[in-house]
Amino acid sequence: MKIGILSSGGDCPGINATIRGVGKAAITYGMEVIGVLDGFTGLMFNDTIQLSERQLSGILTLGGTILGTSREKPFKKKEGDVIADKPQLIKQNCAKMGIDCLVCIGGNGTQKTAAQLSELGINVIGIPKTIDNDVWGTDVTFGFDTAVNIATEAIDRLHSTANSHKRVMVIELMGHHAGWITLYAGVAGGGDVILIPEKEHNINKVNEVLLDRCRRGKPYSIVVVGEGIKIEKKNGQRAGAYVAEQIERGTRIETRVTVPGYTLRGGCPSPYDRILATRMGTYAASLINERKFGKMVALRNNEMAAVSLKETAGKTRLVPHDHFLIKQAQRVGTFFGD
Repeated sequence: MKIGILSSGGDCPGINATIRGVGKAAITYGMEVIGVLDGFTGLMFNDTIQLSERQLSGILTLGGTILGTSREKPFKKKEGDVIADKPQLIKQNCAKMGIDCLVCIGGNGTQKTAAQLSELGINVIGIPKTIDNDVWGTDVTFGFDTAVNIATEAIDRLHSTANSHKRVMVIELMGHHAGWITLYAGVAGGGDVILIPEKEHNINKVNEVLLDRCRRGKPYSIVVVGEGIKIEKKNGQRAGAYVAEQIERGTRIETRVTVPGYTLRGGCPSPYDRILATRMGTYAASLINERKFGKMVALRNNEMAAVSLKETAGKTRLVPHDHFLIKQAQRVGTFFGD
């Protein structure tokens, strides 16, 4: 068999470890492996490279992706598109290249595209990746643990400067509409207030909590904010800046905001993410060997599983209001804005 591997969407720690896992395992099954460059764009222009043992060696610890990536969505028509029917072109090119199965490494958008390609008759296996941890159907995605580690370290560093200046420090973390990074890093970093997109917040109540901390002899506070929380946007103002502004206005406490941004998805993957990526990659190769296509690799109850791409497409995994970590954090005094 001949398989193609691509990475699509935002970069993420652990993609190279996944490519290595898929490729090396596939080679042991006697398969030929090629890498598709720059996501689905590479399929439209036949832009590929051969992936042998040599190319797959030494990439386990590397951040980013050796194949490059793009946010090309072939099923979404855009003004100015030169190619009239991208999906059909991809199908034709896969046939010309002799690709027996396409491995798509990516987040929600990538898995949706993978499901659509599967319906088009292309053999596809999806592997979920995103620091946001919001792909439906899997308990966790690789990249999330690394992002939480980086975010937690940032929060740890804010404690000392917040204490020195008796300030409120607001840190805004990535995650789109999902608050997984904010929740986990906020709890791990000892955030006093954690605001996630899934829960409505009352800024007046937040301010009262911060003032009460001052009255109880706690002169500084850490407020961890998910980028996707609902705010009254002014001139494109970010969530963290808005919350900081409202806190300073409502409490008269000096407040500063920090946005780690893309640093959360850069650099080497954590040991956990290297292991998870390897597990997912090798499991994907085993599914291909068994001719079980149209599936997304998933981790469920710490066991590898195959989920139908049709089942995952178009769904987002959000933090439930009754999540155990929210309840446990509330018991130690963490305020969630409501």
